[in-house]
Amino acid sequence: MPIFQPLLAGANLSDRVIACLGAAIGIAATIFVCAFWPSDLVDLPVIVAPLGASAVLVFAVPASPLAQPWPVVGGNVISSLVGVAVFKLVPDVMIASGVAVGLAILVMSLLRCLHPPGGAAALTAVIGSNGIHAAGFGFAFVPVGINSIALVLLGIAYHRVTRRSYPHQPVAAPALPPGLHLADIDAALEDMHESFDISREDLDALLSRAEAHAERRRGRAPAPPTSVQQPVPAGRSTSTG
Repeated sequence: MPIFQPLLAGANLSDRVIACLGAAIGIAATIFVCAFWPSDLVDLPVIVAPLGASAVLVFAVPASPLAQPWPVVGGNVISSLVGVAVFKLVPDVMIASGVAVGLAILVMSLLRCLHPPGGAAALTAVIGSNGIHAAGFGFAFVPVGINSIALVLLGIAYHRVTRRSYPHQPVAAPALPPGLHLADIDAALEDMHESFDISREDLDALLSRAEAHAERRRGRAPAPPTSVQQPVPAGRSTSTG
C-alpha cells in the first residue's frame, strides 16, 4: 500500500511539498508585509484566520476556480462587509452568525467570487474581538483586504518561480475533433445535480485528452483535423457560458 494516497486527482508528493512550502512562505510574508500597515486600533489583528484557508487553496490547488485572485480578494472582502452589516443589524450573535455565513455565500455566488474562507471572514466579523467590531466596515479592507491582496500577489510570484499556472489558464485540449461536445458535458453535469471544484474549460481539456488516449489504446488513430464546419467540440470552445 503506498504511503501517500492523494485525495485530489493528479496530486503527488512533490506537489504537496511545494504547496506546503508556498503556504508557509505566503502566510509569513503576508504577516511581514501587513505588519507595516498603520492602524489606530490596538486590538485589530495583523492577519485574520481565514487567510490560512485561503493559503491552502492558493498554494495547494491553484487550478481551482475557488482559488483564483478574484474569489480570494473579492470573496474575503465582500464576505467581511456582509458580516459587519449583519452584526450591526442583528443583535443576537447566534442568529447573526448563521445569517452572515449564509448571506455571504449568496452574495459571493452572485458576484462570481465564491471562496470558502469567505464564510469564515463573515463569521469573524460577527464573533471577533472588540477591535474588529470597532473597526466596522473598515475591517473588510484592513486587515482582510490587504491580507488577501498580499497573499494573491505572493501566490502569483511563487507559482511563477515553481512554473505553475496561477492565475490558472486551462491547458488547451488536443486539436482533434473528439466525440464529446460542450453540450454533452453540460447535460452530464445537469444529470448529476452536483457541483465540482473544476472549471468547465479544464473539464473540457481533461475529457478530450482522455478520449484521445482511449483511441490510441484501442489502436485507432484519431481522425486528423478537418476544416469542415462542425459543432464546437469540447476543448475548442471560446465561450464559457
